[in-house]
Amino acid sequence: MRKILFILFCFSPFIHFAQDYSAQWEGHFSYYDITKVVKGNNRIYAASGNAIFTVDVQSNNIEELTTVNGLSGETISTIYYSEIYQLLVIGYENGLIEIVFDNDDNVLTIVDIVDKTSITQENKRINHFNAYQNVIYISTNFGVSLYDLERLEFGDTYFIGAGGAQIEVKETTIFNGFIYAACLDSGGVKKADISSSNLIDYNTWENVTSGNFIDVEINEGKLYVLNANGILYQVINDNLNQLMSFDDVPNEVTSNASNLVVTTKSNVYVYNVDFNLVSNVSVVEDFDTTYKSAVVDSDEVYIASTDFGILKTKITDPVLFEEIHPEGPLRNDLFSLEYFNNDLWCVSGGYNFFFNFIRGDRVFTGISRFKNNKWSNIQYDTISSVIENPRYLAHTAINPRQPNQVFVSSYYSGLIEFDNDTPIQLFNQDNSTLVPFAGNFKLTGTSTFDSNGVLWLINGRVDSPLNKYENGRWTAFDFSKIIAEPTSENGFSEIVINEASGTIFLGSHINGLVGFNENNGNPKIKSLSREDLNMPDPFVTSVALDNNNQLWIGTFRGLRVLYNTSDFFENDDLQVDEIIIEEEGIAKELLFQQYITQIKVDGSNNKWIGTSDAGIFYLSSNGQETIFHFTTANSPLPSNSISDIELDNNNGIVYIATTKGLLTFNSGGSSALQDVSSAYVYPNPVRPGFNFIEDKVKIKDISENVNIKITDIEGNLVAEAQSRINLRHQGYHLEIDGGTAFWNGKNLANNLVASGVYLILISDLDTFETKVLKLMVVR
Repeated sequence: MRKILFILFCFSPFIHFAQDYSAQWEGHFSYYDITKVVKGNNRIYAASGNAIFTVDVQSNNIEELTTVNGLSGETISTIYYSEIYQLLVIGYENGLIEIVFDNDDNVLTIVDIVDKTSITQENKRINHFNAYQNVIYISTNFGVSLYDLERLEFGDTYFIGAGGAQIEVKETTIFNGFIYAACLDSGGVKKADISSSNLIDYNTWENVTSGNFIDVEINEGKLYVLNANGILYQVINDNLNQLMSFDDVPNEVTSNASNLVVTTKSNVYVYNVDFNLVSNVSVVEDFDTTYKSAVVDSDEVYIASTDFGILKTKITDPVLFEEIHPEGPLRNDLFSLEYFNNDLWCVSGGYNFFFNFIRGDRVFTGISRFKNNKWSNIQYDTISSVIENPRYLAHTAINPRQPNQVFVSSYYSGLIEFDNDTPIQLFNQDNSTLVPFAGNFKLTGTSTFDSNGVLWLINGRVDSPLNKYENGRWTAFDFSKIIAEPTSENGFSEIVINEASGTIFLGSHINGLVGFNENNGNPKIKSLSREDLNMPDPFVTSVALDNNNQLWIGTFRGLRVLYNTSDFFENDDLQVDEIIIEEEGIAKELLFQQYITQIKVDGSNNKWIGTSDAGIFYLSSNGQETIFHFTTANSPLPSNSISDIELDNNNGIVYIATTKGLLTFNSGGSSALQDVSSAYVYPNPVRPGFNFIEDKVKIKDISENVNIKITDIEGNLVAEAQSRINLRHQGYHLEIDGGTAFWNGKNLANNLVASGVYLILISDLDTFETKVLKLMVVR
């Protein structure tokens, strides 16, 4: 099989193997909303949005399959498991097909349908897989395509609509030597001789019945069809005999374990071969959800739900349910993140580009929390039982002085205070300076704490949008000097505080960059928005203050830097600057016209910059070097649209929220410490088989400005590096990135060092403090 796959990979332009990214990446996808479950190889496979997980029916062991393992990140529409070939076939809404092989790390990606220019994008959706001999029949929105699982190649495509037109085929099955197709677009049920060599001719297909049909299934030698009105028929001699009319149109009809299983939004009906009802699994109060799919294994039913992952119960007594899914956040489309001290808070409410409400299921969302590498979730009902109308949970602020105190903005009701996972009070117009802009709508937005433990908070479309909460007292600050009509100032994107000067910088939707300083009771306020000040757009989407007090400004149309923030209010000629880089000998503006969604500064003063459609960039401290540029094409990002970024600078972990899921990237760097007293080296000892080039030896917890020398036991210099000179990602044998140094095991002669004891001499160039570490290398 591996030889066949290699040959096909070399000669076919339509398939390729996806890369496994698990060495540096980790996926944190949501597994609560399941769209499809299938059974195979003693496992239950569950499709959740753009990820898969499996459950071993004997051990209950759960495994995840995500973009980190090589999946595309697109939205899954159906899945099928082949017992014969021991592989999982995944179909997507965009027409993509992927094959995951058992006991193999490879994911085969097939783009034949995706690349088909004669088929419109909406017609490429994969609806169903049906296996017959070595072929799977692929039901799509344009017709039926064949794929050979033995040869791993596409066969014919059947356009079976009137006159050979494209028609939406929901499912197919093989019965008594004929292939049957359930069709929408008034296509009814069609059939053709499976042995015919001319199935590509639409005239070969005959109509069994007209109408709209969404399912066709065989069970124990009987053929069933389901129409779009929810009526189930048995087909006898091509005549339809009505069996049941369901109040709720079933999501699917499947056959397994000699049973016919019908899944509606509220019930799973299990029928035996004589169509007698064996079991009716209804939605129960403790698991109030919608059913999407179900399979029977032995005496148990596994149900795909929209809120609890897989629900498992007994066929004979469907009263007690077991909730099965991997840990993860409640949703994939996270709106914002907040991280502090191994505690990540995630919310999914928020607003759109114009700071207006987003209708739909973002209104009533809970909170997801990743603390000490373990997920927990605060359900919306838990919050609403204490707080009235906590809609559109948009932003979070963790008090660094009291980490149990967390404030969550409701972009509708006000500010909610939490004590750990427990909501304890709501701040609104009755007990704070937060006021509605119209009716009872309080557009409570982004917030942050300063170094004194004071909370600063934005409230949109009012005269005094900036609010301060200190020692139980609220203060609001008037912005009418720069905002004449507050109801037209849709909102503010972010707050950062220059602790040295006390100046607060805000990103504004209309008024560009806004600076505010209390100035001992004589507030100063100023905005930069005009094109003549070199602002590319008045919508400032993100601001970040780096370690040199330089302000990095993301806008709707590009990136700018304010290099001198100290004279923001006094300098009448103040302008922001673009970053000019050289690319193939041509001077270009960095991130020209890009919609910047987020900017974060790491412990090395490098910049992580998220965009709306170009992925995420990792830039050197001055922006002149792009260290990484991650997109869906070269990383496990499921989307190029970045919603938010948070950094764990102690461990070099980057949290990246996209519109289709959350991932972490282990950059390896860390923030510098005040001194070198805690410095250590790992792994130590370095054992045989260690990959110096890929993994590198790490010297952790160093200070900001150091010189590091590595010598052998006799004092011969092996490698040397200095902060701000031998920077990471620049090709040095010994590189320094913030609070961590990386050694690739090579000496000055560019050879890997031999076994032995090596001395690491660390000198702080500012304090002259030193530390010596010993490292054992065994090769």
